[in-house]
Amino acid sequence: MPSSPEDTTDHADPSGSPESLILHATDNGVSWITLNRPEAMNAVTWDQRERVIALLAEASADPGVRAVVLTATGRGFCAGADLRGAPATGDRVPGDVARTIRLGAQRLIAAVLDCEKPVIAAVNGTAAGIGAHLAFACDLVLAAESARFIEVFVRRGLVPDGGGAYLLPRLVGPQRAKELMFFGDSLPAADAERLGLVNRTVPDAELAATARSWAQRLAEGPTRSIALTKQLVNASLDADRATAFAAEAMAQEINMTTRDANEGVASFVERRAPKYRGV
Repeated sequence: MPSSPEDTTDHADPSGSPESLILHATDNGVSWITLNRPEAMNAVTWDQRERVIALLAEASADPGVRAVVLTATGRGFCAGADLRGAPATGDRVPGDVARTIRLGAQRLIAAVLDCEKPVIAAVNGTAAGIGAHLAFACDLVLAAESARFIEVFVRRGLVPDGGGAYLLPRLVGPQRAKELMFFGDSLPAADAERLGLVNRTVPDAELAATARSWAQRLAEGPTRSIALTKQLVNASLDADRATAFAAEAMAQEINMTTRDANEGVASFVERRAPKYRGV
């Protein structure tokens, strides 16, 4: 079944409210979204997925939010999707699986990619299956030294879903992506950094502080400029040069209408530090 969790540990009853299974707080312009089912290695339930999608949409729309951090409690970042309650193989009809993936895992990954604020993944532990793709969809990835990434699908005889075959070749190239997906080996954080899947690996005890530092820098930056930059980079991977150049010029046209762009230019002329407000 798609988006299989990495381990076979018995999962605790995911009966808590979405608010308790997903912790959320906004601090100094940073929206902190924390998966909170540590006893299940943070395997994602339907309710959790919908809550994360909603929080990312809210971050996009809220001018008071200027960066997002996605992290988790316990020793796992996300062990994949919680499949309990999924229809048995004999109960499915053609189209059920594709629909489930399209409306489920792919919506979650798209919500990260489409968020108008920069999203940092602070990967505290195992990220497997859709959990790995959730991290790779983020704009910046910090990983604790103990973290590991697993393209677990092949271990279950499955095809990667949740955007994996879209994300990985763009991050590491087709050969490396095939190696990760064909073998399903556990990839330590240091190796993930070497391959370019992780921006920085830090000691476990420093993960939260590093994520906070990076997020605060983003939150103090020109928010609309960063949003447009994110859109340009993501779109460039699927665009030809003429399309990418046109999009770049239009983005700068739009950006120059913002207060922060004017502030950035003025601060340069006046030889002072800019004070960005995110508008």
